[in-house]
Amino acid sequence: MNGDELRAMQAPLKAKYKEDATSAHFTLRSEGKIEADGLSCGVNTHIGPLKAGLHPATGGDGRLACSAEMLLEALVSCAGVTIAVVATATGIPLKGGTVTAEGDLDFRGTLGINKEVPVGFKTIRLIFALDTTATSEQLDTLIRLTERYCVVYQTLKTAPSIEVSRLS
Repeated sequence: MNGDELRAMQAPLKAKYKEDATSAHFTLRSEGKIEADGLSCGVNTHIGPLKAGLHPATGGDGRLACSAEMLLEALVSCAGVTIAVVATATGIPLKGGTVTAEGDLDFRGTLGINKEVPVGFKTIRLIFALDTTATSEQLDTLIRLTERYCVVYQTLKTAPSIEVSRLS
């Protein structure tokens, strides 16, 4: 797909959202089923079921998906799609490449060993290795616009409010 085709595909959506801002509001939803084994959660994704469980550093055997790794995978996939779309829209040459996310966390926090240790990632690094003939200035533009338009990146950077509730 080239930039013109991308713009043509998105033009009706942009026009609709510009004319009626509320039509751009969507609620995305994911649901998981807590498994009877007490150590896993089944999640129905749009491409099939996924079972998440403990990371080996917390006692898991590595056979189930780790939710923390899934967060990094969501960042990688969103940033990868975003940079490809930005390259297409701007005409910046991009033949391919890789996106890597690395996150540092201390499992003592999630295991409750030390209450001073935070639960969750302390630092996340997002690394692009791009196959391109783009100039340094074009690469800076690609990265800047990817940061700006990547939903997962922006969500992690400026955390949303999270409401927790329970149904009786």
